[in-house]
Amino acid sequence: MAKATVLSKVPFEDRLSSKYVPLFTGRVAAGFPSPADDYLEGPLDLNKHLIQHPAATFFVRVTGDSMIGAGIHSGDMLIVDRALEPADNKVIIAVVNGELTVKRLCKRNNQLVLMPENDNCKPIPIEDETDFEVWGVVTVVIHSL
Repeated sequence: MAKATVLSKVPFEDRLSSKYVPLFTGRVAAGFPSPADDYLEGPLDLNKHLIQHPAATFFVRVTGDSMIGAGIHSGDMLIVDRALEPADNKVIIAVVNGELTVKRLCKRNNQLVLMPENDNCKPIPIEDETDFEVWGVVTVVIHSL
């Protein structure tokens, strides 16, 4: 049985309270196992890698399965950037008639449609009378195994 060893010299309690986590220089094989490198590249700040615009970013947890085809499952955490332009085919967080939803924004014949990624769910056409506001563009999905 293979054993994994964490090479960080930072005490465990300090790693829990820090925003930095160790980053290994080696890659992990998704196929056959490869020899592990005994070297850390250094601390990794996930905020630098996952958040482009900190002042315009928020997190939201998903409920429901309308976006399962996009790899977004119920219970997942989304990182949403309000500074990005909600363009065609982007996954967005929107308020539709007072309810928050995550859908793919699509333009069809000059009409906006919020598309689910689940055949069991219906698209939501955005009509003139629809109370609609985009809250931001989803940039990252955090999904637990």
